[in-house]
Amino acid sequence: MAGLLASHAGIGLVFPLTSIFISDHLGLGGAGAGRYFVAMAAAGCAAAVIGGPRADRGAAAAVGAVGTTSLVVSYALLGAASGDLPVVLSGVLAGTGYGLQYAAITGVVTALVPASLQRRAFVLRHVMTNVGMGLGAAAGGLLLAGSGRSTGMLRHLYEAAAAGSVPLAVVFLAVRGLCHSHPAGTPPGDGGTPDAGESRQGYRVLLRSRPLALLMLGQALFAAVGFTQIEAAVPLLMHHGMGVGLTGVSLVTAGNALALLVLQHPVGRRFERWPETGALTVAPLLWCAAFGAGGLAATVQGAARSVLLGVFAALFALGEIAYSSAFFPLLVRLSGPASLGRGSALSSLAWSAGTVAGPPAGIAVVTATGPVAGWLALAAGTTVTCAVALGLRRATP
Repeated sequence: MAGLLASHAGIGLVFPLTSIFISDHLGLGGAGAGRYFVAMAAAGCAAAVIGGPRADRGAAAAVGAVGTTSLVVSYALLGAASGDLPVVLSGVLAGTGYGLQYAAITGVVTALVPASLQRRAFVLRHVMTNVGMGLGAAAGGLLLAGSGRSTGMLRHLYEAAAAGSVPLAVVFLAVRGLCHSHPAGTPPGDGGTPDAGESRQGYRVLLRSRPLALLMLGQALFAAVGFTQIEAAVPLLMHHGMGVGLTGVSLVTAGNALALLVLQHPVGRRFERWPETGALTVAPLLWCAAFGAGGLAATVQGAARSVLLGVFAALFALGEIAYSSAFFPLLVRLSGPASLGRGSALSSLAWSAGTVAGPPAGIAVVTATGPVAGWLALAAGTTVTCAVALGLRRATP
């Protein structure tokens, strides 16, 4: 957990700034930023497919170590980049890193933590991730404010982001022996792994389930119109369309992480009492309201703009809590315990599809429109997700 905190604090230094750094400071424009995110998403999809079976065979920690090392190299390369080729290569390495980490982390946690404590461990993982991101974003904003928002400081932040993931790579290597004795997805004390024939049959059965198919479509849309836009389109809207400085962009991201940390326990407990499909329907509605608050912020100045951007960050966090309280429990229920690993693989592919389509589409829309129209376009995208969630609610027993 300490390694996750350090890694995400480093990532948080640059999390809301990548599209601006590539577009403005490297002079590659919105198209260059879009190519980076497409390369990252495509590589993440391939890495998850390749890494998942290896993690299932007892190599989860090794897969995690390779993935985290790929992230280290990616951020170091982006910090030194000066043209399109290294930027795209950095995106490939980042996607590979995130994809392999996604395939590995669940297996590592289940191998190291007794079954009775695993739910608490995954909650702690979520907290460490968001606290790290918030601390990193706040630190990045303060450092940029003190440096006059120079390209040189941005490059240093990317090198710091690379260094922040080194401890996590070391941790993955250190626990290889423990994880090898309990293959990914096999709780300590259980033996055996599914054979290849069972795995192939399980995928066919899962893909014939209409509720699960709708859940996967929803996952892709949650990624495309929500989670990726807070990194890709929203910073451009604030910086280009509204004249918000890089420090302000980082502070909005930090506010989102702080809202997650403060609200996830009281609000999450309330959402846990709802049917999963109900919470999944509310999540895009909250994001629609969040983007609407951003649109209102684009029409005012001064303190009113700051307050409305804070409202955006808080409402977006509420949508994230609604999603996180419902998606994975519903995935467990629809996949069934025997097919949860395969259901998680489908979820990873759906997420990757959303992250491939979302950033370039969002960047293209907000660069072609004014700030108010850009915010409203993002809000419109969430209504599609809501419609799919409603269909899922009707289809789920």
